[in-house]
Amino acid sequence: MSETTTAAETAAPHRYTAALAADIETRWQDFWEKQGTYEAPNPGDGDLGGGPEAVAKPKKFIMDMFPYPSGSGLHVGHPLGYIATDVVARFHRMTGHNVLHTLGFDAFGLPAEQYAVQTGTHPRVSTEANMVAMKAQLRRLGLGHDQRRSFATIDPDYYRWTQWIFLQIFNSWYDAEAQRARPIAELVEEFESGRRHTPQDRAPWRELDAAERADLLGEYRLAYASEAPVNWCPGLGTVLANEEVTAEGRSERGNFPVFKAKLRQWNMRITAYAERLLDDLDGLDWPEAIKLQQRNWIGRSEGARIDFPVHTAAPGAGAGTGAGERGPADESITVFTTRQDTLFGATYMVLAPEHELVDRIVPSAWPEATHEVWTGGHGTPAEAVAAYRAQAAAKSDVERQAEAKDKSGVFTGAYATNPVSGEPVPVFVADYVLMGYGTGAIMAVPAHDHRDFDFARAFELPMRCVVEPSDGRGTDPAAWDDAFVSYDASIVNSAGPRIALDGLDVERAKEKITAWLEAQGVGAGTVNYRLRDWLFSRQRYWGEPFPIVYDEEGIAHALPEDMLPLELPEVDDYSPRTFAADDGDTSPETPLSRNEEWVNVTLDLGLGDGPRKYRRETNTMPNWAGSCWYELRYLDPRNDRVLVDPTVERYWMGPREGMPSGGVDLYVGGSEHAVLHLLYARFWSKVLFDLGHVSSVEPFHKLFNQGMIQAYVYRDSRGIAVSAAEVEERDGAYYHQGEKVSRLLGKMGKSLKNAVTPDEIFAEYGADTLRLYEMAMGPLDVSRPWDPRAVVGQYRLLQRLWRNVVDEADGELRITDGEPDEATLRALHKTIDGVRQDLAGLRFNTAIAKVTELNNHVTKQHQVPRSVAEGLVLLIAPLAPHVAEELWHKLGHETSVVYEDFPVADPAYVVDETVTCVVQVKGKVRARLEVAPSITEAELEATALSAPSVVAALGGAEIRKVIVRAPKLVNIVPA
Repeated sequence: MSETTTAAETAAPHRYTAALAADIETRWQDFWEKQGTYEAPNPGDGDLGGGPEAVAKPKKFIMDMFPYPSGSGLHVGHPLGYIATDVVARFHRMTGHNVLHTLGFDAFGLPAEQYAVQTGTHPRVSTEANMVAMKAQLRRLGLGHDQRRSFATIDPDYYRWTQWIFLQIFNSWYDAEAQRARPIAELVEEFESGRRHTPQDRAPWRELDAAERADLLGEYRLAYASEAPVNWCPGLGTVLANEEVTAEGRSERGNFPVFKAKLRQWNMRITAYAERLLDDLDGLDWPEAIKLQQRNWIGRSEGARIDFPVHTAAPGAGAGTGAGERGPADESITVFTTRQDTLFGATYMVLAPEHELVDRIVPSAWPEATHEVWTGGHGTPAEAVAAYRAQAAAKSDVERQAEAKDKSGVFTGAYATNPVSGEPVPVFVADYVLMGYGTGAIMAVPAHDHRDFDFARAFELPMRCVVEPSDGRGTDPAAWDDAFVSYDASIVNSAGPRIALDGLDVERAKEKITAWLEAQGVGAGTVNYRLRDWLFSRQRYWGEPFPIVYDEEGIAHALPEDMLPLELPEVDDYSPRTFAADDGDTSPETPLSRNEEWVNVTLDLGLGDGPRKYRRETNTMPNWAGSCWYELRYLDPRNDRVLVDPTVERYWMGPREGMPSGGVDLYVGGSEHAVLHLLYARFWSKVLFDLGHVSSVEPFHKLFNQGMIQAYVYRDSRGIAVSAAEVEERDGAYYHQGEKVSRLLGKMGKSLKNAVTPDEIFAEYGADTLRLYEMAMGPLDVSRPWDPRAVVGQYRLLQRLWRNVVDEADGELRITDGEPDEATLRALHKTIDGVRQDLAGLRFNTAIAKVTELNNHVTKQHQVPRSVAEGLVLLIAPLAPHVAEELWHKLGHETSVVYEDFPVADPAYVVDETVTCVVQVKGKVRARLEVAPSITEAELEATALSAPSVVAALGGAEIRKVIVRAPKLVNIVPA
């Protein structure tokens, strides 16, 4: 502390300082906690019920996205959204709402487990320690959370219900006709009664044994296990959902490379809800950018399904033609295409390396005269395909999809038949086709697709023009440099004895060929989605155990509800045993599988067959599971009878006017979860709605994405980040320990050595200053740089506010009971009107600017009228609650400012008494007139024309036109 500061504090012992702020803040935080100030009552007489009067107010349910309790604690960028939701929650309390605002912890996941692998510390120990530290930091911010409703996803009382929801999904199927989920028992009853027939490739239900019935039901269940190509991440030792893989083909967490492997995993049939997930976006108050991301990820496209019969080539088949006798069509390749109009131009087909048909169609030997470039130099098709598959498995999806001219692939030795022309087309395997899109197979029309064109050139395959080019290149693809792709063209070379499309435009050709495919039974018009089913297994320890056991026949059984929660057992080693991306014969060994006593159990599942031996599922749920439904647990966190009391759920989240799908009133968080958490939570909510457990079909009605607080990153000549606190600025350059360093605006974080902790700001200025600064930095949805020099501006605002009410010398009030003058009344009510609108619209920066302007106006007065002082305190209360609470009590009030009515502006003082009207002559300003806002156009024209300066500017000239825009503009045009 400097001598100047010491002298100032001695002269003003009651000044608002960091020390006084700390005392005020901790004291009021203790008071709020003791009094239960932020406890929101539920309807009914349940555990959190408050009686009919308590819930007579309109409700507001305000949420932050689930925080993860990191070991590094908070930096000042983390609380941005938490402060914003706290401000708006406080504002709504003051406008007469029953506000539910709380915060829990999304505590399962990889960071704690990675730490456990490195140190041997149990993930629960480190996670709970992190939560204690984070709770202390959040409390110090003065956040008005209902602590009774807080929880962590790792609490067994919580994940009991996560497991219960999983079982609801497991025991459900999607009825496409009814467009909703139904209990699987109803499907079984339909099979048993004969009202529904088993698929054509299955025996009747009564002839199926238990294992066959289980397999059949698995094709319908919304949660099912299957063996399929998955995203394998050796660096994390687990598989990942498509949404967890970046555009660069790496893991979203940790940035590790991701490969393809074939494993048996649990999936969620989210694709059944694709259309509803798309349609229901229209009723949500979400940023358009997030809606667009979800629409693109779901990826709806209209086209046709086409079946191509498959033949293995008989001896004598010619290279590139497939000519010769062919055997019977034992298989069929189904493709989805949005360009069915180009079917006559399909000259070859491509299967993804993982496609299940590949093994079934590969012959034992190459057809005669097979082109050498097709074989990859291998002696048999099986050898060629196996080698190529190993090569493709080492690539990420992004690498496989790269728009490179050098296309790779290999001939399978099999031929398909083009159903419209009857021509044989060779079938290739190539990595530019993915199983995750369409059917994992394409009909290649090289003349009209860029990738197919490159592949056809590389493998010397024929090309046929079937869409007439409009750019003068002619109709011989051999002379082209690239494919011709257009929807605005005519169809050519597409006529045969079965159907003719020549001369039609693209859309009419599509309609005609689709009708023909359906009539012939070889295809149909259909809708396809980019969205894939959600991969729901993880080969890790720190996650919710699946409430599933397998009997000795391998049939999966759900645990009865009275066996929930199934808790995580202790294990000695948290590391999964990993394997190489191309090691397809090895399965990952999960940590849970090593606990034999837990895995192998004897249970009576209540099936009527008594105790039996079972094996538990040893994968765990992904970290997204707990956050798919946590909004519901906030409503009724202590309920151990049902997921959520229906009355409570309807009150807080049920549909109402303006919210047809129901949901949380305001949800604030980052935009990075657009196709992860947000999509998953919407899916779970719809399943629960279909099954009658909730009344809200959507979890979050209004979504707001806050921006990011950034900070400058300083790097030395090696590119290594250096401590921002140790950097000096000299003559526009930056130096660290004498060495010049570069500066670039980026993220704030411990690894970048530029993190500022809230504790540092608390110590120097207090929590209210931090709250004000973060809200004043700019619009909430825009990223902004942290500027330590600017924090002091909000500190001074609070000091001036304090000084306007409290005498710094003796601590007495400086207010008067007299009436404010008219200028002050107008300033007060304009501020009230503006701040009300700004807080309701989450424009916190402009609200603070208005409060600052009013406070500066008041500062010029010798004494402040009580009504103005109280108005100022109430206006700033949502933003700086501690100092507002302190001043409110100093002003003589015994009730908490938290529930005081927010001021309402008097319209008479909001409207300006006069406005300035600009008068122009020949485009130049000749007068500025003070006029009434209600002045008519005729009155304003007469006033302007009689103004002396306007008369002088006209000089007696006739007037051709007078343009009046009352009350602010008159434009006079002389003749």
